[in-house]
Order: sequence, then C-alpha cells, then structure tokens
Amino acid sequence: MKWGSGKAIGWIAVTLGSAAFAFSAGQQEMSKGQIIMNTACIACHDMRPIHMQALDMDGWTKVVESMIERGAKVKKEEIPDLAEYLSHEHGPLPNGAGKPILLEVCTVCHDLHRIRETQFTRDEWEDLLVHMIGEGALLSDDDFPVLLNYLARNFRPQQ
Repeated sequence: MKWGSGKAIGWIAVTLGSAAFAFSAGQQEMSKGQIIMNTACIACHDMRPIHMQALDMDGWTKVVESMIERGAKVKKEEIPDLAEYLSHEHGPLPNGAGKPILLEVCTVCHDLHRIRETQFTRDEWEDLLVHMIGEGALLSDDDFPVLLNYLARNFRPQQ
C-alpha cells in the first residue's frame, strides 16, 4: 500500500510540476511600463481612457505628468518607462475619417498595438469587420465603409 501511495504522490507532483512549467513558459514578463500602468493608472480609472488616446511618446508624457498633478502615484523617474510602454501599446494612429470610429468601436475590445500590427488586404479587413459585427461590435452601416477605407489604406500588407 505504501508503494502505491508513493507512486500516486509522485505522479501528482510530476503532473503539477509539468503544468506549472508549461503555464510559466507561455507567460510573458511584464515591462516596467506595464507594471506602472497596472498599479498607478488602473488604480484611478479603467483602460478605456488609455485605449482612446492614440498618442506618441511626447503626448503620453504630457498626459502622465498631468495625471501626477492630479495625484497619480507615478514617480518622476518612472515617466519615461510608462510613456514608452503607452506609446508602444496605445500609440499614434494615422489621421483620417476612420480614426475616431476605430478609437470608439474597435478599442472596446482591442488595444491599438494589435490593430496597428495587423496588415490585411481590403477584403480581409472587410471580412474581419463583418465578423466583429457578428461578435457584437457596434459599427453602424454608415461608419462601416469609412472604417473599412481607413483600415485598408493605413494597415495593409507592405509591398
């Protein structure tokens, strides 16, 4: 009986160890900027105001400095890390009629980094938008072609 119990415990330990290893292998280490955002920014508001900005490094630096003036718990030496992270993940978008639609509709579920890194043909963007509407995206019939044109013009495969 002792040998059977020991074997069971051994199998459980190996299984749990393997699961922990597999889980940790899929995890990405958070950057300093992301840690600061998760502790300082999210302490006062949700992600929505961040998703709606689409600013460059200078723009995010100004926003962070204004938030510090309002009481955000960010140290002066943390500003560059936070602004760099925000500009990379929630950075600038090209100007155009579809930009405000993208910021209002798409960022409800997606961060700007994901959108900016996607390079689709016009047909692929159209298929994706139709799919997103099926998933619940609140994209009006009037806004559909405006957003499609914006995405197809600005986020297409490089030639």
